Amino acid sequence: MAIDPTAQVHPSAVVEEGAVIGPDCRIGPFAVIGPEVTLARGVVVKSHAVLTGWTEIGDETVIFPFASVGEIPQDLKYKGERSRLVIGKRCRIREGATLNTGTEGGGGVTRVGDDCLLMTGAHVGHDAQVGDRVILVNQVAVAGHCQIGDDVIIGGLSGVHQWVRIGKGAIIGAVTMVTNDVMPYGLVQAPRGELDGLNLVGLKRKGVERAEITALRAAYQMLAQGEGTFLDRARRLSDETESRHVREITDFILGATDRSFLTPK
Repeated sequence: MAIDPTAQVHPSAVVEEGAVIGPDCRIGPFAVIGPEVTLARGVVVKSHAVLTGWTEIGDETVIFPFASVGEIPQDLKYKGERSRLVIGKRCRIREGATLNTGTEGGGGVTRVGDDCLLMTGAHVGHDAQVGDRVILVNQVAVAGHCQIGDDVIIGGLSGVHQWVRIGKGAIIGAVTMVTNDVMPYGLVQAPRGELDGLNLVGLKRKGVERAEITALRAAYQMLAQGEGTFLDRARRLSDETESRHVREITDFILGATDRSFLTPK
């Protein structure tokens, strides 16, 4: 056990032998820190949170009460193999959220990027890869092997099917089941998840130039109404576009996937 002298650990907390507690960390009452947990600088673990498994927490992340971080996967194929959970810097893991380690078959690592907000009861399944600045609203469930791009927002009570990819900057409405890949900057809503346009509000908030938004609008229409299959349209768009944002969409569509796509109406 290595506890930095600047760290504050409540007398009722349990810090097991082998854990590494970095500078300026604060461990609240009745929190449990397992033997393979590493906390970087300034991590706050509030009362009754449980951190276990081979888990690494980045600088200034805050874990709220009753969160369960680093438990074994909810996967019947898991046979006790050694796997990890890595959480980035400045994340907020709110009350009752659950994050599991990876599996051998899925690459062995579940990863959450920097500056993410996981609200009450959110779940990140085994081997999921979550980008930076992602927001999972209350009770969102991200299944195993999912890939969630940077700046994605997933509305409350929504679920993401295993192996699904959600591209950068997409937004998922509340109470939505996402069973197929979502292209970058897409807007998805309705109970069974329909692609219903672009996340224009998010693009404007990020300061994306008007010319780029215009190019994205035109690209969306081409993907919706052009000749050939959806993939044919994406290939043709990739050859023709000079827009960086449109290129992100076509690269995503033409990339490897185990799912089909939500396509424009």
